[in-house]
Amino acid sequence: MAAILDKRDLKGHDLVAASVVQLTHKTISRARKGRRLTPNSQRKVLNALNRATGESFTLRDLFNY
Repeated sequence: MAAILDKRDLKGHDLVAASVVQLTHKTISRARKGRRLTPNSQRKVLNALNRATGESFTLRDLFNY
């Protein structure tokens, strides 16, 4: 997750701003560190990343657990 964000020069705030649903900086921070997220939080992060980049990532691209 962190590598994808770094490669595209995105910050956590960019994902929070791109999200249509409630998404916190803390959730993005936990995702960047590789901490386990609930399936609902994973979908929120995924949707925000897809909106921010214009690409179509899958959950497997971001989370390996």
